Amino acid sequence: MAQPRVIVVGTGPAGVRCAETLVAAGLSPTVVDEGRRDGGQIYRRQPEGFTRPYAKLYGSEATKAEHLHRSFEAIRSKVDYRPDTLAWNVTANTLHVVHDGTRTAALPFDALVVCSGATDRLMPIEGWHLAGCYSLGASQIALKSQACAIGKRVVFMGTGPLLYLVASQYVQAGATVLAVLDTSRFSQLVRALPALAARPGLLLKGMALNRILRKAGVPVHSGITPLRITGAAATGVQGVTVLDANGSEQHFDCDSVALGYHLRAESQLADLARCEFRFDVESRQWLPRIDGDGRSTTAGVYLAGDGARILGADGAEAAGRLAALAVLSDLGRRASPDQMPALRRTLDKMDRFRRGLIKAFPWPHAQAAALSDSAVVCRCETITAGELRRVVNDMGGTEMNRAKAFSRVGMGRCQGRFCGHAAAEVVAHAAGVPIEMVGRLRGQGPVKPLPMAALENAGAANV
Repeated sequence: MAQPRVIVVGTGPAGVRCAETLVAAGLSPTVVDEGRRDGGQIYRRQPEGFTRPYAKLYGSEATKAEHLHRSFEAIRSKVDYRPDTLAWNVTANTLHVVHDGTRTAALPFDALVVCSGATDRLMPIEGWHLAGCYSLGASQIALKSQACAIGKRVVFMGTGPLLYLVASQYVQAGATVLAVLDTSRFSQLVRALPALAARPGLLLKGMALNRILRKAGVPVHSGITPLRITGAAATGVQGVTVLDANGSEQHFDCDSVALGYHLRAESQLADLARCEFRFDVESRQWLPRIDGDGRSTTAGVYLAGDGARILGADGAEAAGRLAALAVLSDLGRRASPDQMPALRRTLDKMDRFRRGLIKAFPWPHAQAAALSDSAVVCRCETITAGELRRVVNDMGGTEMNRAKAFSRVGMGRCQGRFCGHAAAEVVAHAAGVPIEMVGRLRGQGPVKPLPMAALENAGAANV
């Protein structure tokens, strides 16, 4: 029997476990990895030649990170591994990639498993466009891949487990963390405890992260309302001003801010593959529609991990295995169907935990309505909240792609990854309609910026 052409995009928890399951069944998939080394974002590897211990680099996630890295090393010789390779477009049964920014290829597939993960979900604040303001993910990249902190005096602000994880990783790496500012209230966490109890071990880890911060003397403020990041274009970030839970104004002098509100699915490739999407009311974001095993609505395209449903690293590992088993079953290859019920039960349990996280650390959508007209929403194109409101009120731009055409919001380098969700909230509030009514920014290829030379070569690319 001919070897089917299976491609796995991503080497985070979902991608590694998917590839591992395919290899165990006798396949040799192509593994496309945008990074230089495997691990994805959460288990991103340190640069070659660096020898910092796992405990220092990953904190409470050290054991999981090491296990995932060792698992990929064990199968690396059995897959067609393509690091430093960006998957930038999907056409009919073909994945388009570029290596080192210029060398393009068109990879035909019988099955494509997209394990694209997630990126930071960001809510703008006045001054967030100043130098020294980073997302939580970018702060983590600096620590893991570049062995440096984003500043000498760092404030972490936002909400969600990643806020506490990255802040504690900075503390354990010896960085100066001035404060952790959480928009969620402690009472919200208490109300979410029954759902969070679905994963008691992870709940205890979250409490341990909080203890690490407090033991290091880092103030942790819950229920804050962000007001502004202060500074100037010439100097960058100089401080953060918020309202505390009692409504009193507090200011923190700092030279950098790490900002983030949980995660958003990295779903552009699914969009380009013509997968259907659904609106998730609880998290207020659009997600690709999949069945219980990871099959999308496009034949031959499977989605696993946080790019389809945000269940965290452990959930991504289970979803990667499950998607691989679905691929094997659909291709008529030897699989282990007896594993599938247990994996589905695992994902169900993690979905209950996900709902608890949404209750404990809600996306602060009301902040979009409170943004001043001068606040920048789209940093790439310098589009303000006032400009978006003008587009709605004066030009009828009440649908996101229409608002994009009128204002250029989401047209920059990030393609709406960091401004799209907040921009939709601004548009929805200005139009007086539910958020799902304004739709979502449609994905377009290339999903990330490419040199013109790469696009010129793409038409003649071959495997």
